[in-house]
Amino acid sequence: MIIEIKKFNELTINELYELLKLRAEVFIVEQKCIFNDIDDKDLKSIHIMIKTNNKIEAYLRVLEPGASYSNSSIGRVLVAKDSRKNGLARKIVKEGINYIINNFQNKNITIGAQEYLKDFYESLGFKAISQVYLEDGIPHLDMVYTTI
Repeated sequence: MIIEIKKFNELTINELYELLKLRAEVFIVEQKCIFNDIDDKDLKSIHIMIKTNNKIEAYLRVLEPGASYSNSSIGRVLVAKDSRKNGLARKIVKEGINYIINNFQNKNITIGAQEYLKDFYESLGFKAISQVYLEDGIPHLDMVYTTI
């Protein structure tokens, strides 16, 4: 298992295809959510992947302050269906947190978390800062991780 961290222009064509395919499988097909996943934020994001045998098992993107929220942000967090229940979600989110802490001036992190993952994110140090709201038909809430 290796962790790769890349800017958009460093992704190979195969990596880009695989991560977009995984995002479609999880967020559009599995969660039955019709939304525009390709939102131009990828171009300015940092893409973090956990790979085994050159296959992406877990992925997220890190967004700089101002891209989605005034703070830095983590989004599109996923674990491939056949790689779940192995602690990869926790591992990939910790990688995202560490990347922000080590590379951004604004070290606080705001996320729009799916409501059913609230306890998971709280176990990593995030705190809810909003009421539940619908985004693309799925209950979400904003959460923040404070490093200061």
